Amino acid sequence: MEKSIESISLMDEKSRRTLDEINNPYVNAIIEKYAAICKPSSIKILTDSSQDLEYIRNLSIKNSEEHKLKIEGHTYHFDGHEDQGRDLKNTRVMLPKGKTLSKYIETIDRDEALKEIMPLLDGIMKGKEMIMKFYCLGPAHSIFSIPALQITDSAYVLHSEDLLYRQGLETFKALKGSNKFFHFIHSAGEIVDGVTKNIDKRRVYIDLEEERVFTINNQYAGNSVGLKKLALRLAISKANKEDWLCEHMFLMGVKNKDRITYFTGAFPSACGKTSTAMIPGQLIVGDDIAYIRPDEKGFARAVNVEQGIFGIIEDVNPIDDPLIYKALTTPRELIFSNVLIKDDEPYWLGMGKEQPESGTNFSGEWHKGKKDANGKDILLAHKNARYTIRMSELENVDPNLNNPQGVVVRGFIYGGRDSDTSVPVSQSLSWAHGVFLGAIVESETTATSIGAIGVRKHNPMSNIEFLTVPLGVYIGNHLKFGEDLDEPPLVFSTNYFLKEDGRFLNKKTDKKVWLIWMEGRVQEEYGALETPIGFIPKYEDLKALFQQIFDKDYSKEEYESQFSIRIKNILERLDRVEKIFKEEQGIPELFYKHLEQQRQRLLDAQKKYNKDILSPSDFEQG
Repeated sequence: MEKSIESISLMDEKSRRTLDEINNPYVNAIIEKYAAICKPSSIKILTDSSQDLEYIRNLSIKNSEEHKLKIEGHTYHFDGHEDQGRDLKNTRVMLPKGKTLSKYIETIDRDEALKEIMPLLDGIMKGKEMIMKFYCLGPAHSIFSIPALQITDSAYVLHSEDLLYRQGLETFKALKGSNKFFHFIHSAGEIVDGVTKNIDKRRVYIDLEEERVFTINNQYAGNSVGLKKLALRLAISKANKEDWLCEHMFLMGVKNKDRITYFTGAFPSACGKTSTAMIPGQLIVGDDIAYIRPDEKGFARAVNVEQGIFGIIEDVNPIDDPLIYKALTTPRELIFSNVLIKDDEPYWLGMGKEQPESGTNFSGEWHKGKKDANGKDILLAHKNARYTIRMSELENVDPNLNNPQGVVVRGFIYGGRDSDTSVPVSQSLSWAHGVFLGAIVESETTATSIGAIGVRKHNPMSNIEFLTVPLGVYIGNHLKFGEDLDEPPLVFSTNYFLKEDGRFLNKKTDKKVWLIWMEGRVQEEYGALETPIGFIPKYEDLKALFQQIFDKDYSKEEYESQFSIRIKNILERLDRVEKIFKEEQGIPELFYKHLEQQRQRLLDAQKKYNKDILSPSDFEQG
């Protein structure tokens, strides 16, 4: 499709030249379509150049979407008080008539969605500049690469994507006119006092048919940054068609002795995902989303879809997260969102530093004891406050971050926020048993999504919010993926949040011990105790690791309290998840086989030992 005279007239000469260089009729058609609907006052097509990166940074300041801080390169951004988490209710997958997904995935009839969204888009960019930019999901020039086109009126969105994603103009040129790319249409909508006004018209609609996303009347990056969780949904659909896995997983290299072993890990938000990937002494490839494919040698290979981190900042402090904390408190390009600002310095919850009693935050001028409209205390910073930073700025970035071949993955980790049931670390009995354990993950909800906090929520593979295929198909894809590999990764479960009498049984830093134990299991260095839920560490191995890593004594009492098998609680969980899965269509029979086997193993152990809580010493004795 040729570019119309009307849309061309809204562009500068540089933008026109860029479109000519791409020479893609599908890109031209998209520009023409949304220019006509959104009615911007101008259109700018950006390149990968340093000048265009600088243009976006300056525009975000000029538009008051971001503001400079005292440290060079640092800026901050505020979202509105009703726009600080993923909007799960209004985030919907568009489906043709007759198609269904899991009952836990919000969907909308595709025709109905288009009928609703197009009038909402009509004129939404009046008086604004429509900005377009090209990115690449995954490393460039790779089997993993997916080109992505972002259209937005928000410089903050593009600044975030410049930090988080690889530049993609050359990837689009290499398409040679193909339509094999994702595209995203975003508008913050009407802005009043720096924040989106029409929150009631916030919509995030995912169109699998045309591999596009509409997201409007929002600013929070989890809703507005198209290449983040919105592209994740499109990629899950694409992976399903092409027999690979797109997962809500970190990717890291575990350094032990003279070797590096790579792991992926899926944790619901605020459950230790980023802090695990950032454990001191280890290497980070990615903290959030991984594409995983089989290689010609029968191993799983993975890449980080991103090149940056959009991380939760609460409790990031110099003791628990020294690498992140150092990066956040020294000069470099980064964005803080929804923290407190006092004298051009950022403050957040749990930062390990004396905090002011007044300042500016998302609520405006703030003081300790300030209440919201419901009489509830407004905290110094939001519990879902964030930081956005390039991974290359971190001291522990893995040299393979941009390797087009990815890295060989030897272990999968599934974790959640569980105060009363799961042991700190265990290993599945097999790949299929590991898929089962990933599928029954439960976690207590946090502030990352709008809604109640502390509710026990079923979250298969920590990915349920983002699925765009039926749950049974998704689980079946995992089972088949491992079965088709010659060397499937070992599968582990973790839980950093076990409590007794209201007290955490572990320190946050203990996760390094669990990680090194998992790496040792992959390398066949440690034995383990077989229990009804899988393999757990032996006491003498953990004792040696605590001594080696922390120069700390690890008592048998600690071990017994942490690694006891809480049979009653686990059986109750199995009952809960079985009820959920029975309401789903097409769940693989192999899943139910493992559920029943696990239940029977627990019941047999309960009968054998005549108690509801079994200590590790029970299994040592056989």
